[in-house]
Amino acid sequence: MTNSPVRTARRIFLAAGCAVLVSVAAGTLPAAAAAGPRPSPAVAAVRPSDTAALRALMAPDGVAAGTMVRVGGPGIRWTGASGPLSQDPAASFRIGSITKLFTSTVVLQLVGEGRLSLDTPVQRILPGTLPAHWQPITVGQLLSHTSGLGLPCVDPAHPGAPSPAEVIAALTDPACPAPQYPVTTQQYNGFNYFLAGMVIERVTGHSYAEEVQHRIARPLGLRHTYVPQAGDTSMPTPSLAAPAEIEPWAWAEGGMISNAPDLERFLGSLLRGRLLPPAQQRELFAMPALSEGGKDRFSRGGLLRGTLRDGTVVWGKTGSMYPNTNGVFATADGRRVLVYSYTGVGNDPGEQRARAYDLIEAAF
Repeated sequence: MTNSPVRTARRIFLAAGCAVLVSVAAGTLPAAAAAGPRPSPAVAAVRPSDTAALRALMAPDGVAAGTMVRVGGPGIRWTGASGPLSQDPAASFRIGSITKLFTSTVVLQLVGEGRLSLDTPVQRILPGTLPAHWQPITVGQLLSHTSGLGLPCVDPAHPGAPSPAEVIAALTDPACPAPQYPVTTQQYNGFNYFLAGMVIERVTGHSYAEEVQHRIARPLGLRHTYVPQAGDTSMPTPSLAAPAEIEPWAWAEGGMISNAPDLERFLGSLLRGRLLPPAQQRELFAMPALSEGGKDRFSRGGLLRGTLRDGTVVWGKTGSMYPNTNGVFATADGRRVLVYSYTGVGNDPGEQRARAYDLIEAAF
């Protein structure tokens, strides 16, 4: 059956693990924080997690067939799993668009080394990749989802999981709409991170997978975190359940495999300044002007910002690889970190967003 343009764009996004609806979920948390007291983040960061609420949310129901949760911080180390998911707290899973945090971290490291800047045009690093008549798109605009890129309207040339170059070729096909200028708001778009991965490879001369291992996984001792090769559908043992028929490779946009302990260590280390120089560390929390008023709230460094009902601010990322929905969030000081993954059931995006909200609220 031939895919329509809409189905094509949706298939690529789902295969890449972008999960736009769920990624937006944590970004829309400010809308739920209109009422109630707003204690300081320092106070909120050390209060106990509501483990009773977490247990109740993890019970299999019409929203999630099974849920894994890990919460870490001073005085707390709480893990649990329900339903058909592995009960091993170190089970691996496909992290989907959480991969983007690894990508943005590598880019910011390269910026700190002076090998490029957030203001460097992508066209200068990757000449010929984007149409000549497009306005310059900067590296920083890729990380903060302010590039104005849209969705592809044609199939990539590859019949299976397309290569990054094939994805971008489909995105920039003359039949597809060009970015609309001026860009007036943030718009979450996984294709920004295909370009960011290509930037990493061109600047370093090494593969994206090698850079992630060299710069992040090995220094932090993340033994279960890696970028699979194209066509590799295998999973480590133990792992959370995942269907075999999907095309999981989505590279720098959403293709990595990790586990809850590794993700906790990664985000905590990132927020505490172990991976970036001071100037780039500030970019992690700097919010671009275009984030104001938008439903997607991404920092210049690619972190998703959410404000809970009591005013607590959390930073992190969501990501999905069908049928699992994942997230990793922490307070700015990295003293409380939540990792979750659940197997969604049903097709109600509102219910799925609400479950993600509730897990985050209970953990912090």
